[in-house]
Amino acid sequence: MPLEIHNTLGGRLERFVPLRAGEVTFYTCGPTVYDFAHIGNFRSFLAADVLRRWLESPLCARVDPATGEPEGAGGYRVTHVMNLTDVGHMTDDDQADGAGEDKMQAAQARLLEAKKAGTLPPGVDLDPRDPRAIADYYARAFIEDARLMGLKVVEDADRDPTLLPRPTGVIREMLEMILELIDKGHAYIAADGVVYYDVRSFPDYGALSGNTLERLRAGAGGRVDDAHQALKKHPADFMLWKPDPAHLMRWDPSRVLGRPVPIKEGYPGWHIECSVMARRRLGDVIDIHSGGEDNIFPHHECEIAQSRGASGQPAFARYWFHPRHLFVEGEKMSKSKGNFFTIRDLVAKGFEPAAIRLELIKTHYRSNANFTEQGLRDSARMVERWRRFLDAAGPGEVERVAHGDDPEARDFAAAMDDDLNVAGALGVINRWVGSIQTPTPGDAGLLRLFDETLGVLDRPAVGAASSDGADDARIEALIAERDRARREKDFARSDAIRDELAQMGVEIQDGPEGATWTRRASL
Repeated sequence: MPLEIHNTLGGRLERFVPLRAGEVTFYTCGPTVYDFAHIGNFRSFLAADVLRRWLESPLCARVDPATGEPEGAGGYRVTHVMNLTDVGHMTDDDQADGAGEDKMQAAQARLLEAKKAGTLPPGVDLDPRDPRAIADYYARAFIEDARLMGLKVVEDADRDPTLLPRPTGVIREMLEMILELIDKGHAYIAADGVVYYDVRSFPDYGALSGNTLERLRAGAGGRVDDAHQALKKHPADFMLWKPDPAHLMRWDPSRVLGRPVPIKEGYPGWHIECSVMARRRLGDVIDIHSGGEDNIFPHHECEIAQSRGASGQPAFARYWFHPRHLFVEGEKMSKSKGNFFTIRDLVAKGFEPAAIRLELIKTHYRSNANFTEQGLRDSARMVERWRRFLDAAGPGEVERVAHGDDPEARDFAAAMDDDLNVAGALGVINRWVGSIQTPTPGDAGLLRLFDETLGVLDRPAVGAASSDGADDARIEALIAERDRARREKDFARSDAIRDELAQMGVEIQDGPEGATWTRRASL
């Protein structure tokens, strides 16, 4: 059975049918590089990564775009783009016309205050007055975290940097699209010089989110001041370009384009960037667009209006993929509650990237996920079980399995084809692993084939085995004493030492060559 995926545009499961035979174009809304990305961000990015990996898997059945019928397994060639936003994203991003402060400007104020107070985060070495330095620092940090988590789009960008574009690199293209929208009657320049998209020029505005222009008009009160609102043709009209000669990052459109244009010096809106970057790299119509569910409105709704208004095409992205929110121990993430985590926070606390990734992908993407310490431990045990399975298979060349005739491969594919049912796929793996007494290289090959989709087993072994050196000598002495007690069959003393080590946050693993230990990770 071919992949069926929930399409937010229409709100139903649909068979995935690509635009072109054997190829998929995929755009993901990436982070705004004004701070470290948190695990809620990464839940969305990793769900998109799993979708991309499944589309590439040789277990994934291709569909003929002409007939919509399956044409055999083998996977697709996926071109995946993710933006790194470095200008234009506003703090009040629930408002379509870009209220609040540019997030990069907010980052500058935060870092300047931290530098003045001497509280810059460890390892931060940058000039907070330079917005490009801020963006570069947090972009590098995101890429480091993304590598730990196995985001393939970041790995691809090593050989093709156009797959990780930044808005500041496409200012010319944004201005050209804005002028194109003005020429086609989809945008206008207001009395204060702000360029707005005229939502009434696009009858399908609201189709993605379920909003209507009447509802948006009724809900506009109090969002922006009356004087500002009076300059717009409709309360839902959203900003494409804002003149501001004092803004932190700004451009003179006439200078950028090399000809006089009626747009004044300023900066772009958030929504226009993704329309331009997707079009530039992937074309006017793409297969899949993903982002967190908070992007549905206004961001993705506005992208559709801009892209289709400029291209004249009946679609921008044919499938819209939106993972839901992440909670931590049942609560919304909040720094004040102490449950706000980045990837680097968790690794510093001793959790392995493999366990973090598995914990973030194992709940169905269309359900809210609850990220817990117990869940992380369960994921770590699952990863360790798979590693032991591979170790037991022994060295030697791993065979490629004849997956078409393998019942576990068929069951795994059926789960993934069912709207990315990762939990079902994990159940297939774990039942199969539990049924194999003596794994062979062929079994190892099948597990690695499954993991090409999950992306867990090749994560670097950092985190759980790390140590900061504190109390190491004391721990080693207790381990040695416990080994002596076990040899002398003084099990009461051995158990007492184990309990003492547990109170120190140390976990012991007994093996044929003695005990090894790791620090117990904890949120």
